[in-house]
Amino acid sequence: MNTYTRLYLVRHGQVITFSERRYTGHKDVDITELGIRQMEAVAVRLKGENLSGVYCSDLIRARKGARIIAAGHGLIPESHSTLRELNVGQWEGLTLKEIEEQFPGALDERGKRISSYRIPGGESIQDLAQRVIPSLKKILNANHGKDVVLVAHGGVNRVILADAMNIDLKNFYSIEQDYGCLNIIDYFPEVGVVKLMNGQPLRDF
Repeated sequence: MNTYTRLYLVRHGQVITFSERRYTGHKDVDITELGIRQMEAVAVRLKGENLSGVYCSDLIRARKGARIIAAGHGLIPESHSTLRELNVGQWEGLTLKEIEEQFPGALDERGKRISSYRIPGGESIQDLAQRVIPSLKKILNANHGKDVVLVAHGGVNRVILADAMNIDLKNFYSIEQDYGCLNIIDYFPEVGVVKLMNGQPLRDF
């Protein structure tokens, strides 16, 4: 058994609404053909790893990627609603322009309070972290000393990476998470070590 638990943290593939640049939180949107290829590339990258489990958000864009990765290991993904993307409440489906029109000044206010600003009817980034990190810890504890995959979302991945590196959530958007990216975090008893961030398996083909 390893002295650490390795987390392969994946962002889901490109979504069908990517070109519209609309906020997508808990809305269940599928991934594109490119998104499927991105997940297949991650699956190839992880083919030789000895995975003990594959976990994901319960939204289709994460579940589809998790199934693709898990298939080569004879595993069935375990999904959790606690691993969903940030709940963007009344901003769901809106563009930045539409948000400014319908909620004047809200984007400026959020910019001043990145981590604590709670979207109307939704969550703050702090809320997201308080939902995601305990769920992650349960997964890590259940797979102590082993290797696991988590297919989640840009926001979810950012709070996990920020937690591992002890970075203040006000720097949330300084962490890039492209569609189909792979992160690797080794969790030792006292510290998380980020071995790879925003890796691009599809570009390796």
